[in-house]
Amino acid sequence: MQVTLKQVAAQAGVSTSAVSRTFTEGASVSDKTRHKVETAAAALGYSPNVLASSLTTGRTKMIGLVSNNFHNPVFLEVFDQFTSGLQAKGLRPLLVNLSDVEEPDGLLRLLRQYSVDGVIIASSTVPPAFPRAFTAAGIPIVHSFGRYSASQGVHVVGIDNIDCGRIAARTLVARGYQRVGFLGGPATATTTQDRWTGFQQELSAHPQIHLSHSFAAAYSYDAGEAEMARLLTGTPAEAYFCGDDVLSIGAMSAIRTAGLCVPEDIGILGLNDMEMSRWALINLTTIRQPIPEIIAASLDVIVSQIEDPGRSTEARIFPCALVERGTLRPLPAGISET
Repeated sequence: MQVTLKQVAAQAGVSTSAVSRTFTEGASVSDKTRHKVETAAAALGYSPNVLASSLTTGRTKMIGLVSNNFHNPVFLEVFDQFTSGLQAKGLRPLLVNLSDVEEPDGLLRLLRQYSVDGVIIASSTVPPAFPRAFTAAGIPIVHSFGRYSASQGVHVVGIDNIDCGRIAARTLVARGYQRVGFLGGPATATTTQDRWTGFQQELSAHPQIHLSHSFAAAYSYDAGEAEMARLLTGTPAEAYFCGDDVLSIGAMSAIRTAGLCVPEDIGILGLNDMEMSRWALINLTTIRQPIPEIIAASLDVIVSQIEDPGRSTEARIFPCALVERGTLRPLPAGISET
């Protein structure tokens, strides 16, 4: 049977309220009493009821972890690091699938039912109305992998996707490709829009290079494979910036199904540097998104908001870098990336 608070109090020779205060964050209790209670609790194998203590503190220590792209393997890494990071801070993740939710009101009601202390939206494709709804409701929130806008008043942690587009363009130019393509995710996603913007901007300085673009239906393997298969029915580019690793892997599958080789016939450049991209059979040249750093910063921002709800809105933007592997032709001798 579960050990009760009364049993701990009797073992320690103190009142039940003293036991309750010992296990209530911020409550006042003497060092002597705390030692008695903790010794008795350890001897009896007592664990405080977190849900009961939340009635006293007004804090559930529960954080809503919200996303909508469960088809992209990179989010397995994201959820793994987020959940372990939250638990290490004494917080409890409540994972919510946003894939079939079209309006923020339903999500807001759901998370209010659980009295979450804060919300992390871990997605680059969630409409801006969702994080704004939580801000308006006074619930601490951070939008991880999102696009920052001062007018939204939402804390954002992520990368400069426009600069990633520029890095991709410079990478393909340095390798001498004359026909390049952008194969992005959904056209409505801000990440797709920004990566395409940076890609175009950088290539505008190279009018001799022919540029094409297209968009996949989702950030998924199947969408990348389908879009590349469509492109191969015409005249494909010499190399594609796919804007996402899982799109890149789908595109590579379509290329090989068509009897072509990567990178000999078509070069592929991804973005994320998810674990699968390093596998020998994939060996994807990609742009690394610093996911561990983004997650650590997101946790710091959400905890800071809970402790200080009035803190100023901020954006923490991390740089990305090229990871050289085997899906692009090598740099010509004497040519540098810059």
